[in-house]
Amino acid sequence: MNRIERLQGLILYLQSRRYATAADMADHFGLSVRTIYRDLKALGEVGVPILAESGVGYSLMKGYSLPPVNFTKAEAFALVTGGLLLQRHAAPDFRRHMETALRKIKAALPAAERAETDRIENSMASIAQAAVPEQADLSLIQRALGTHRVLRFQYQGYGKTEAETREVEPRGLLYYLGRWHLIAWCRSRGGFRDFRTDRMRGLEILPQGFTPGEEFDPAAYVREHMPAPDLLVRARFEADVLDRARREWWMGLVEERIEADSGELVLRTPDLETVASWLLSFGASATVLDPPRLRQMLAERAEAAAAHHRRTPDRAGGRKASSA
Repeated sequence: MNRIERLQGLILYLQSRRYATAADMADHFGLSVRTIYRDLKALGEVGVPILAESGVGYSLMKGYSLPPVNFTKAEAFALVTGGLLLQRHAAPDFRRHMETALRKIKAALPAAERAETDRIENSMASIAQAAVPEQADLSLIQRALGTHRVLRFQYQGYGKTEAETREVEPRGLLYYLGRWHLIAWCRSRGGFRDFRTDRMRGLEILPQGFTPGEEFDPAAYVREHMPAPDLLVRARFEADVLDRARREWWMGLVEERIEADSGELVLRTPDLETVASWLLSFGASATVLDPPRLRQMLAERAEAAAAHHRRTPDRAGGRKASSA
């Protein structure tokens, strides 16, 4: 706890009690009595009306309190929902900050609304939590964004066997394609780059700051640099997977033709490799109609996967062919 948080905590502590001794406050905050005296003096110097009564203790002048933060029911429910979503999309360090903040928010609610919020939170809890990939501490990135400080980290890019040290000027933090991405000016590359936070290690904020130059829109940067979906693929999906296909394909649907037992979709894609991997997950429930090259790619990948899984693992962890 830094000093500003501690001073605010002292005010809240005194606000919740009629009187408190310096020894009581020192014990509560795990500080020395001398530190408590210094903090009380500092609060008095900035105008907080703290009264001292010999033999009794300290108190706040009647009527003084920190301005309360009031939430409507809808606002409290929205914050709880946001916290539950973060359980699926944030790293453990960031989730802990959110959980602490939510506890403070709920503590400020009236008892009846707090109980109602707890019931809603329990009823919305996920049965199975999706695994969140290990990633950099988002709170550090946010702090660097807010103070215009340089970040340094080890980064292992796609297809790289070793990590490289990067020093960057952070300009935006975006969530897309199931990952958090830092958009920053990379000093070693001399240009803006998109860094996946799950590929960062050893993240630290450097003392040096920077002055942002021209106006920069991180979302526009990502849109401009994503691969252009110039190719078209036509595929038929069985009725039981059609809705999934329409929801999952993020590059865009050009055309739909829905029938009673199936549907044809025309998909945009930047390359056939990307859509081939996705289509394989549908098994026999998806049929490529065009282009023929994509049908061949799927057949080759399916045959390679079948051959791979027909081999039996040996005890040493290798593979050996199964007997006929």
